[in-house]
Amino acid sequence: MKIDSFVLRQIRMPLVHFFETSFSRTYERDIILVEARGEGISGWGEITAGENPFYNEEWTESAWLIAREYAAPRLLNRELASAEDAYPLMAHIRGHNMAKGGLETALWDLQARLHHNPLWREIGGGARKEVPCGVSIGIQDTVDQLIAKIEVELEVGYQRIKMKIKPGWDVDIIREVRKRFPDIRLMADANSAYTLADIDRLRALDEFYLMMIEQPLAHDDIIDHAELQSKLHTAICLDECIRSAHHAEQAIKLGACRIINIKLGRVAGFAEAVRLHDVCEKASVPVWCGGMLEAGIGRAHNIALSTLPNFILPGDVSASRRYWKRDIITPPVEVTCEGVIEVRDDPGFGYPLDLDYIKAITVREETVSSK
Repeated sequence: MKIDSFVLRQIRMPLVHFFETSFSRTYERDIILVEARGEGISGWGEITAGENPFYNEEWTESAWLIAREYAAPRLLNRELASAEDAYPLMAHIRGHNMAKGGLETALWDLQARLHHNPLWREIGGGARKEVPCGVSIGIQDTVDQLIAKIEVELEVGYQRIKMKIKPGWDVDIIREVRKRFPDIRLMADANSAYTLADIDRLRALDEFYLMMIEQPLAHDDIIDHAELQSKLHTAICLDECIRSAHHAEQAIKLGACRIINIKLGRVAGFAEAVRLHDVCEKASVPVWCGGMLEAGIGRAHNIALSTLPNFILPGDVSASRRYWKRDIITPPVEVTCEGVIEVRDDPGFGYPLDLDYIKAITVREETVSSK
């Protein structure tokens, strides 16, 4: 296939409720949508970078610049045998995986549409027709508020609760949650809020039989995580520091984790996500799909990714309404009362776009072409 142009659109979407992690509180999302035009049709991707460089080094402004000036020009007017060709063409751009991943996922969507395939089939998925769902609950103002939110999510059927933690909002808070919900699948996500100096505090979490502690130490560390994992009964799940299949191989070899979270943006798209998945499957390390407060396109891409066979743990792919009063796809992503998303068979990522709404919330738009 040959790509004639990319259209970048920055949209602004207010969240239904603020979302707080160990590093920031977010009230609205600035998301860059990528439309890849070629062969007379369009494929769509989503750049999942946040508004600030807190999760990793990327943010909305940097992603726009990298996509426009560096990534898109390397993909235009080339005869691509497959969307998989995109990853090596952009590989010499150091870092900036989310910017590159937004373009790469748009190409996979375009390729799936050209082949009249659902995206999950195009990437080699299809191990399940229902994706088990968990939810991620940010840091709240009070423990009572947190418990009330957990009650709501359990009532609608979600299979796993992830709560954000940080020093001062960890051991005592989880103890209260466990008192109220002794049997639920519960995990804690630290977003790199701790160091090895906090090992006694992290070891105290062992009493709560958590599914995992996600990325407790530095965002770019593997070695210290190996030391920490050797001293914890609870499984460590790595997120921010796993940016490639090779990183996963290193982490597994060192014993730095027992679980890995895969995010499409973090690893620059589907091709590397599939390779990472295969590395973990071979090593019997389970994976799950993490979320970045995506709008409907990114959410649908995550559903497709989650149909690969080693995604055996409930991920963060939840219903649109948990985050948005109105999503950019129609119908929105919905979760059944059993806590699953039913995988659609429509071509591409599987959901019609609400183009009128996208236009209404677009704050800037630019076309990148070679002409």
